This record gives sequence, structure tokens and C-alpha cells, in this order.
Amino acid sequence: MTQKTQKRCKWCLGDELMLEYHDTEWGTPVHDDRVHFEYLILDAAQAGLSWLTVLRKRENYRKAFADFDPVKVARFTEKRIAKLLENPGIIRNRLKVNAAVTSAKAFLVVQKEFGSFDKYIWAFVNGKPIVNKWKDMSQVPAKTETSEAMSKDMKKRGFGFCGPTICYAYMQAAGLVNDHETSCFRYKKLSTKS
Repeated sequence: MTQKTQKRCKWCLGDELMLEYHDTEWGTPVHDDRVHFEYLILDAAQAGLSWLTVLRKRENYRKAFADFDPVKVARFTEKRIAKLLENPGIIRNRLKVNAAVTSAKAFLVVQKEFGSFDKYIWAFVNGKPIVNKWKDMSQVPAKTETSEAMSKDMKKRGFGFCGPTICYAYMQAAGLVNDHETSCFRYKKLSTKS
């Protein structure tokens, strides 16, 4: 079966950028702290917007946020934040930009406490992706008990823009949960790895 004829989740159809993201990233278990940090920042930026809007700005985010290096982002000054808010290549929302900086600081504290952010975050799913069996994306919840527990703990630790819906979107992106439709070729591929 060629790439064009493979069955996919309906949400990614109709846009090449979304298709590539779906086929190569979404739902793949992440164990790299920098990638975790990138997904946290991008999912927070998405709040109230479409994922396509964020994907189109992703390269600009990489440049603006020091290639998602939490050590560098944690050191962003008010002057640097003000400059970011003038950058048309990112979503210029003061709360979201400030949250990225405070989340970077919280991220570093978690790394120190747990040895890595990866160890901390995967503990919410007992180290193994949750594999759902959705036939259609309309069945997928906006949040779950797990994302609510994650959100509560992250807020307590000082992370910003990490409500249960954002946490669930992050879980989907980082592969803590497999929410591909059961007919999707990625569902089968990722389920056999779990």
C-alpha cells in the first residue's frame, strides 16, 4: 500500500504539513527531554487555536525559543520577552510567552528532582502508552482523569498553560496515549510497539 492510499486519521487529511506531522510524529512515544519541552510549549501555544496554525509557526518557534532549550528559555529576561511579543512568526500572546518561560524553570526543577522530565511524565501512564480503540475522532475525549492528574501536579510545580485539555493534547503528541483511529496505519504500527 503506498503512502497516498494508506488509511489515516481524518483530522490530518487535506494539508501536507498536517499529514507529515501525523505520519511521522503524532503519537510516537517521546523519551527526549528537549522534544518533551517543545511539545509542551507548542501545545500551550495552541490553546484556543488550531494545531495547523501552530505547525505553520513551528520553525519560527524553534528560532524564537532557542531551539526549545529549557536552560536558555528559563533565562529569558523581560526585555527578551518584549522582543518575542513583537515577533510576527509566533503567537504573540503575553500569557503564553510568559508561561513558556515559567514552564522552562519548572521543567529544570523536575529534571533535577527526577533525573529527567521523561521519567516524571511517563510515570503518569506507568511507563507505557495508553492504547485506545477509537473508531472515529469524535469518540476521543478532550481530557481524561490522567490528564487532569497531570495538569494538577504540573500546576503545583509551577508550569503555565497546562490545563487538563492541553495536557491531553500533549499526551497525544508525545505518545503517552495512542489516539490514532483504529483504521489508521499509524495505530497498528504504534500498537505493536507498546
